[in-house]
Parts: sequence; C-alpha cells; structure tokens
Amino acid sequence: MSRASEDSNRRMLRARDEMDRSYAEPLDVPALARVAHVSEAHFIRTFRATFGETPHRYLQRRRVERAMFLLRSTDRTVTDICMAVGFSSLGTFSRVFADVVGEPPSVYRRRGPLAPVPSCFGMRWLRPSEKARPSERSAVPEKPGDPARS
Repeated sequence: MSRASEDSNRRMLRARDEMDRSYAEPLDVPALARVAHVSEAHFIRTFRATFGETPHRYLQRRRVERAMFLLRSTDRTVTDICMAVGFSSLGTFSRVFADVVGEPPSVYRRRGPLAPVPSCFGMRWLRPSEKARPSERSAVPEKPGDPARS
C-alpha cells in the first residue's frame, strides 16, 4: 500500500470516527470533509471507494443502528428516539428505518426486549448491513416462544 493510500485511509477513518462519535449531531458533507482535510467532492468519492457507501448512507445506518437498540431496550417513544439519534423528521426516520431494517420502527419494537448476550455479539448480530437484503436482516432468531415469530 502506498503512503498516499495510507494517508487517504486515515483521513476517511477520521471522518467515519467523527460520524460514529457524533451521529446524533447535525453532520453534513462540508463539515466531514473539513475533518478529513479534503474537498467535499473528493471526500464523497473517496469515502464511497473506501467503505462501499456514501457518507450520508453510512450516517443514516449508524443512526438506525442506535435507534434499533433504543427501541428494544427503552420505553422511549419512537418520536423521542427519532430525535435522539439525529433525525429531524419522524417521516424520514420511519422511511429510512424501514429501508435499512426491512420493517417499520413500531413493528421492530414489538419483537420485545433484546436477549441477554454480550454486547459485542449483539452489536454484530443486529448491525444493519447494506449487503444483506431487508428480508435476510429481519430473519434474526429470537427467543423461543416469541409471539412475533409465531
């Protein structure tokens, strides 16, 4: 790997780390490009080449991932969770959530509380992926006797 490639990867990782840390904050491409010390157009192209998706889509998936956890581990309203993870519109949140997870937030919540497993397993198991189709992601095994599976 060349020095230029390593430098580019570090810049993209710096921006992705910022998205992971500040996912609930209003982040936009100009701000993220500044974190990576590159132009906006170069940032979008390089981020997509490095991680396989646009910065906007990555940030949406990161927010949905956090919402998935909150929906099944708290009693907060869907609207409250929507705002807490960085969406400013319940309609947009519901559409993006359904697109990423394969079902609306209210249906996902009905699955009940998360099974008690180490968090590293739970995060890996439940992490939404662009590579899996929604029907494959929603086929996560649940607790035996779960009414959502009947």
